[in-house]
Amino acid sequence: MTGTKLPESVAAAASDKKARDIMVMDLEGVSLIADHFVICSANSTTQVQAIADNIEEKLEEQGIRALRKEGYREGRWILLDYGACVAHVFVEEDRRFYNLERLWGDAKSYAYQD
Repeated sequence: MTGTKLPESVAAAASDKKARDIMVMDLEGVSLIADHFVICSANSTTQVQAIADNIEEKLEEQGIRALRKEGYREGRWILLDYGACVAHVFVEEDRRFYNLERLWGDAKSYAYQD
């Protein structure tokens, strides 16, 4: 899966579990880490885990497996690395604290609309 299809699939899977404030950031030319970030928020650690589980499940249905998963046990900030796209699922408080949108402020970004 290339281009914007992968981040759109990640964002749609997050939206399925009622993720809030879903942002897709285009990091091409800005970072070597990934081409896209998908950043979203949840109300609780349980919801953060449910969103991450759904992203993994929906992408695995398309034959795409995460290269790495971090933070699942704590459930406050789960990172799912798909190579070209990295999903960041936060509890709201931690998202405000780390403020990745500001950190990567040079990247083009848009709010995902279901």
